[in-house]
Amino acid sequence: MEEYEGPDEVVRRRRPDIPVTCFRPAAVDQAAKWFLKNFPGKVLYAVKANPARYVVSGLYGAGIRNFDAASIPEIQLVHELAPGSHIAFMHPVKSRHAIEQSYFEYGVRDYSFDSVAELEKIVACTGKSKDLGLYLRLAVPNSSSEVPLADKFGCQPDKAAEVLKLARKAAKKIGVCFHVGSQTMDPQAYTTALNLVGGILRSIPRTKIDVIDVGGGFPSIYPDMAPPAMMDYMKAIEYGFDRLPHPDRYEFWCEPGRALCAESASVVVKVELRKDDVLYINDGTYGSLFDAGHLGFRYPVRLIRPTPGGTTAPHKPFRFYGPTCDSIDYMPGPFFLPEDVREGDYIEIGQLGAYGNAMRTDFN
Repeated sequence: MEEYEGPDEVVRRRRPDIPVTCFRPAAVDQAAKWFLKNFPGKVLYAVKANPARYVVSGLYGAGIRNFDAASIPEIQLVHELAPGSHIAFMHPVKSRHAIEQSYFEYGVRDYSFDSVAELEKIVACTGKSKDLGLYLRLAVPNSSSEVPLADKFGCQPDKAAEVLKLARKAAKKIGVCFHVGSQTMDPQAYTTALNLVGGILRSIPRTKIDVIDVGGGFPSIYPDMAPPAMMDYMKAIEYGFDRLPHPDRYEFWCEPGRALCAESASVVVKVELRKDDVLYINDGTYGSLFDAGHLGFRYPVRLIRPTPGGTTAPHKPFRFYGPTCDSIDYMPGPFFLPEDVREGDYIEIGQLGAYGNAMRTDFN
């Protein structure tokens, strides 16, 4: 990784022919310290949001000592770059080999699950060990999120009590976790989910619950998505915590991903061709712009001319096509740029620290 004063210097010194990711360490540091200060419990970075080495190292340097991993490569990465950190394997469905490797080779003890079958798998693959932390992934409403996640994972609330009783017999610690959906725009989504948790806990007063994990979903700011202030999310969560039965009994966790890294990176792309209001660029939905194509995210953009002088032309909306032969490699935007943008210009696309590099492939 090379150091520059900013993306403009990258363009004018390098004239890059491939997309360039620009990382801003201060943004990761600031976001991490805010969560550590304002969340009343453990802050676990959701590594899947951006598993770049410089992101994990930057968060570790900022004080993050807990990580939410969803795969063995993520566990290996944290083990290497964040020594001594707590790693929780929070993917609700894992292979038997992954469970065994995480437990016996990397010392992972905390696992999420959302079914009796997965619970039994974890217990069997760890040799019926008595030092496990087992966290039931609860199905909760995702109606306030831009990327709902409720259909794939989650135990229905009416079945949760019995499953937690089974987990209690097998684990040193048990808990309830949930995910209100990625890029959640309403803080009350956390309060609603915690109300569901509270109802379950009241139905099993004799079953000790150790951890309540509110998961991820904390949003970032995009041109057409301006969520409430992050402190409003903390207030909604603390309100939900206070309404739990015996709220002082639990350890609280959260798993921010996007909110810790989205603002830390941008990608500089090159314009290869212009056709009216369509720009053909050298990155796309098979690269760092998956969300722009498949989810319609509209990222902030800025023109960078490779030669001095710039432009004073008024802005107009453009659409993007990526570099592959696939016609779904299309980003509708609209992305507002100077109307005289041309081949050979560069565009800085912002807010790509989350799920940008993580989604990149070598296709085509």
